[in-house]
This record gives sequence, C-alpha cells and structure tokens, in this order.
Amino acid sequence: MGAEHKIRNAMEVAEEAREEGIFVIPSSPLTLDISLPLPLLKPRVTGLCRELFKKWSHLDDSCFSIETVSGGITNLLLKLSVREDNGNDAFVTVRMYGPNTEYVIDRKQELLALPYLSAAGFGAELLGVFGNGMVQSFINARTLSPSDMTKPKLAAEIARQLCKFHQVEIPGSKEPQLWNDIFKFLESASALKFDDSEKQMKYDTISFREVSDAVKELKVLTDLLHAPVVYAHNDLLSGNLMRNDDEEKLYFIDFEYGSYSYRGYDIANHFNEYAGFDCDYSLYPDKDAQYHFFRNYLQADKPNEVTDKDLEALYIETNTFRLASHLFWGLWALIQAKMSPIDFDYLGYFFLRYSEYKKQKEMCFSLAQRYISGS
Repeated sequence: MGAEHKIRNAMEVAEEAREEGIFVIPSSPLTLDISLPLPLLKPRVTGLCRELFKKWSHLDDSCFSIETVSGGITNLLLKLSVREDNGNDAFVTVRMYGPNTEYVIDRKQELLALPYLSAAGFGAELLGVFGNGMVQSFINARTLSPSDMTKPKLAAEIARQLCKFHQVEIPGSKEPQLWNDIFKFLESASALKFDDSEKQMKYDTISFREVSDAVKELKVLTDLLHAPVVYAHNDLLSGNLMRNDDEEKLYFIDFEYGSYSYRGYDIANHFNEYAGFDCDYSLYPDKDAQYHFFRNYLQADKPNEVTDKDLEALYIETNTFRLASHLFWGLWALIQAKMSPIDFDYLGYFFLRYSEYKKQKEMCFSLAQRYISGS
C-alpha cells in the first residue's frame, strides 16, 4: 500500500464525517515525507498549514517555527509555533503517521472516534487532516515516564481517567476487535520474507503453529470470563500520557489503536507498559499496586469501599488479558519488522514479548481456571 491509499483514506474519512455531521474540519491531500530532516520538512509543514488554515495563508516563513516533540517507534510529532497578526503565538501539533502503519492501524476508525473523545475531554482537538497525518491543538504538558506511572497518586489519577474513558460512546459496531486484530496479525506475521538473511534466520525459529495454538487457547479462556466490553485506548503506555503539573491535569493522547475491546485488556496492557521499551517485567505492578489502581477505577469517590469480590474479579480479568497483550504486540512487532523503516529491533521485541507470555502463562491460566471453576 502506498501514499495514494493513505490519501484516499484521509479524504474519504473527512467527507464521511461531514456527511454524518460528526465534524467539519479542513482537509488536504498533501503528504509529508517523515524521513526528511527538520530543515527540509519545515517549509512543507508550513505550506500545508497555510493551505489548511486560511488565517495563516498570508504569513511569511519568519512567522513559523517548528520543533520535534517526539519521534517514537510509530509516528513523528512536531510542534508548530505561529506568530499571528495580533503579535501572539499560536501553537499546534502536526502528527505524521509512520510509513506502512496502515497495515496495523485503522486510521478511519481513529479519525471517526477523535471528535467524540475530544468532546468528552480526552486528547487534543482535531483541527485538520492531510494525506498521512493530522493537525491537532497543542497540549501544554509533560510526557510521563514509565516510573511516573507507578507512583500511587498518579496511578490513582490514571485509573479514574481510564474509567471515564471507558464510558465514552463511539458510534458504530460495539463488537470487541481484540481477537479479530490478533488473528489478522497472526495471518500476516506468519507469511513474511526478509531480505536480511540474519533476520530471516531468527524469524524461521518461530513456530507459528505454537503461536496459533496459544492464541486460540487464550481466547477460549478469556471468553469464559465474560469481561465487560468498553471503548478502549489499547496503547496506554507512558508516552501516551501527559500531565500539566501546575494545573494537576492528566491527558490521554494518541488514540490510533482505540477500539471496542475488553476492560481487563486495556488495564493489563497499561500494566505491561510499566516495563518500558526495555521490557523489564520485574516492574509489573504487584497485587497491592493493582488493587490500589482497581479501587480508584471502580469507585473513584469512595475507593476504600470497593468489595473484595469486585477486586478479585478485576484482578483475575486483568491478569488473564495480560497474556493477550503480549501476543498482540509480539505479532504487531513481527509485521513492523518487515514494514517499518524505523531503526528499532522489532524482531527482538517479538521474542521479548512472547518469552514473557510463556513465562507468565501457567500462573495466569491457573488463576483464571480456579476462579471460573469456583474453587
């Protein structure tokens, strides 16, 4: 899939959204080359914003400045500062999608969900879309680190916000997408060919029959839990959490993996991210830390009144879906290892996630099976 596919998606989504009365925002078919150095990228970004926002169309280059906010393993985020006619500075963020991310991300779903999430107080306001990205309002806050998420006060704040997030209603099918996505990733990941012989050798050591059996077995087990289905963030790592410490305000950002999914999966995925990209799973929260999070998630106004029964149920649910998170991101990483030009050891990341799945499987399965049987 090339740039043409992404342009068509962006334009189609903007048009569908207008027809459905969801939002009316400026759109452009232009695409930006994420691989360009910042000095070469600046005139293209400013030209795009002049086209999208007519109030800036007459401003010369000296009125614009640009800096990198982040360059993660999926997207590039830029901060654009604009000196307006009144002498004040306006700020927006320009998010450029990583190359080939349409293989693992439903951009149409993301764009359709954004206005509803923004109206509910989550994330930045969507201001415009272009061929391979979007322009949003600037959030004046710091990005959290994995160690921030472990602090009891912040953990409680994240839990309360996540509960509110899970109550947002997004139009369309309410069917959970987790297992559909995992099976789709499995199909794609099991049919890859690498030009790099060393990568191919590592890839060939993977038993996809074993992985397939693991996916099917876990799905059967999680189905027995009858976990609540919510609109989930699905990627609540530290880089997607921002906080303005002066205002004591927490922000969730980047909803590109958002979909209807299982409550326990979203929480478990967040807990797995305590490990950071180094995958130090010794940092996964212990039972006391999880219960602190659950109390604030289940009953923010009176966390100490949550019943032991409710705590246990959410503990079992979360720690069963903990395994699904490892399978999802492990298979995701295999596809990225083939498709992404970003310098990151995606293949190694698969082995880290799958290894942790195998390490935790017996304990997690045992917990769930005892709970289901009532013993």
